Amino acid sequence: MTPAEGRLRVGFVSNGFGNHPTGLLIVAMIEALCEEEAIDAVLFATSRDDASPIRRRLRAAAAAFHEIPDLAPVALAQRLNEAALDVLVDLRGYGGGSLAESLALRPAPIQVNWLAYPGTSGAPWIDYVIADRVVLPDAMRAHFSEAVAYLPRCFQPSDPTRIVATPPSRTACGLPAEGAVFVSFNNSYKLNRESMRRMFAVLRGAPGSVLWLLSGPEGADDRLRDVARENEVDPARLVFMPKLPHDEYLARYRHADLFLDTAPYNAHTTASDAIWAGRPVLTVAGETFASRVAASLATHLGMPELVAADDRAFVETAVRVGNDRAFRDALHAKLAERRAASGLFDMRAFARDFAALLLRMADARRRRVAPADLALAPSLSGDDGASYAPRP
Repeated sequence: MTPAEGRLRVGFVSNGFGNHPTGLLIVAMIEALCEEEAIDAVLFATSRDDASPIRRRLRAAAAAFHEIPDLAPVALAQRLNEAALDVLVDLRGYGGGSLAESLALRPAPIQVNWLAYPGTSGAPWIDYVIADRVVLPDAMRAHFSEAVAYLPRCFQPSDPTRIVATPPSRTACGLPAEGAVFVSFNNSYKLNRESMRRMFAVLRGAPGSVLWLLSGPEGADDRLRDVARENEVDPARLVFMPKLPHDEYLARYRHADLFLDTAPYNAHTTASDAIWAGRPVLTVAGETFASRVAASLATHLGMPELVAADDRAFVETAVRVGNDRAFRDALHAKLAERRAASGLFDMRAFARDFAALLLRMADARRRRVAPADLALAPSLSGDDGASYAPRP
């Protein structure tokens, strides 16, 4: 099928179609894509059904939903090819459940890298990568093998139907009754020594504050306490949250004042969660895709002040948040206003832009034009993604 003939048939393949960061990010966009755009989304789940609400929503939204766990690479490629797709979007890259062997067999005429793998595939069988100009600026372009399809908004979608409930009391969460609460609910493998030194400098500059972290496996919490001592911070100022159901975890952000990002691998889904829950994410833009995701979220939110120039500026801003209640309250109020107005969480507009890029890809192939960089022009509304020029 070509754009001229009707609806575009687009496959999405992942092991994350369920209670998983990928599923949590894409579900509302897939719903909007199938409801409002000329797209038939065909989902291929390489993981087993986890019976989660996200899995049920994805299944209900998709034009077709295929459960294909445990298939060998050739068999998987055959199943993908039998679906007669116009475009195939790989949502795993080289992450867990990599599909590289299957995609190398070219089961679809156009193959796209998006979302879960924050970098280039380096693979001749991947034609495009979907990004934005913050996560993939011109200075990085030469390091990507794919043609780049630039969204005029943050490349990362999210689910605006999530409910942020009222959490248990601070005391019930293990937090002190008073004092600023800095949070970094990233997985512990992102908490390297450099990121922790930056966070400990914040704690030293904001007396009475605490750092709230996600509890890690295999003694990770005790090792972080040891590093706190090395950095002249009382380890009692580290508070650890166990892994919780997603709605309960989201509610905990109500007690936080500022999310402290990590480097060189940013918060990605977690940063989106924090912003949706009304808490600013402070970051430093790095030199790789993975180190610029939080900067993209902040920029498209319309709060570039949350992208610190360097570690020193990061610490200075965070310390001010910890010590100056009026500054902290003003930051929270601005985030609430920008969250509603920026278009960052407008998944109907995201789906419109996403569909426009896919149609441009399919049209280029129909005209026998080799993959080349694509970009959509923003409208004159200045609404950061709320509406864009009509598709070509």
